[in-house]
Amino acid sequence: MRALVLGGAGFIGVHLTRRLLADGHDVVVVDDFSRGRDDTELGLLGVPVVSADLTDPAAFDALPDDVDHVYLLAAVVGVRNVERDPERVIRVNTLVVLNALAWVTPRHRLFFASTSETYAGGVDSGVVPVPTPESVPLVVADVTAPRAAYGVSKVLGEAAVAHTGRAKGVAAVIGRFHNVYGPRMGADHVIPELSLRAARREDPFRVYGTDQYRAFCHVDDAVEAVVRLMAADEAVGRVVHIGDDTAETNIGDLARLVLDVAGHDPVLEQVPAPRGSVHRRCPDLTLLRAMTGFKPTVPLEEGVRQTYEWYRDHAG
Repeated sequence: MRALVLGGAGFIGVHLTRRLLADGHDVVVVDDFSRGRDDTELGLLGVPVVSADLTDPAAFDALPDDVDHVYLLAAVVGVRNVERDPERVIRVNTLVVLNALAWVTPRHRLFFASTSETYAGGVDSGVVPVPTPESVPLVVADVTAPRAAYGVSKVLGEAAVAHTGRAKGVAAVIGRFHNVYGPRMGADHVIPELSLRAARREDPFRVYGTDQYRAFCHVDDAVEAVVRLMAADEAVGRVVHIGDDTAETNIGDLARLVLDVAGHDPVLEQVPAPRGSVHRRCPDLTLLRAMTGFKPTVPLEEGVRQTYEWYRDHAG
């Protein structure tokens, strides 16, 4: 199999590329390197890398079309990016999807990376149950909320992929990621952020949203789910939740786990969660299990230790 990973220099993209190579597939990576660097880890994988701005339709003319699988991971993510530059978030996340859909043909199988943020507004509104199945309504409780731009962009992406894929005869799978974490994911996420501050021995140690709960999924498990879904014909045309429903964790307990791993015992300072942060998030993985037999294999403590050690060693 030959695969094209759009956004392949990003967090999940590099881990997915490594897995596809281990499975014996040919991989081409495409990225605009907006994270600011063409890092050494990507170069060590030894795959062809195309630097391209996928918001430009002409960029797709230079991409190989003799590929079997296309993984559409390219997007602007992270709370700080969403709050600082929402126009860029909406523009990039929308144009990349629309341009990719104009380019793909029925010879391709397409994976689109979506997010639990598409329905997050419904959790605190009381209309979405937790654990959450794929069948819930997608709710934007407050379109003016600072975090709404990202979720809205992914709602549009899901609709575009579902309807255009069906109209063009493209086998498309939509995966909604739920709190995926691991080495190399940047600093704008809770486990890396806690890890970096623990490595710096911050004291007192601020913990935001200690009353909230998340189900964290190690990136290796998330990639396993993606690979399985792309091999499952039953997943075509479906939205499927990706995550780890065995690791639902209180944020205060998560902070204490990171601090234990770090060997740091500061005074804890509890701070309210940022506005728009959903109180609880956990996927119902019934559909994913039924289609693929997926089982998460990385325990939270092991994954947090691995992640902390990576950030401690790469803090510079």
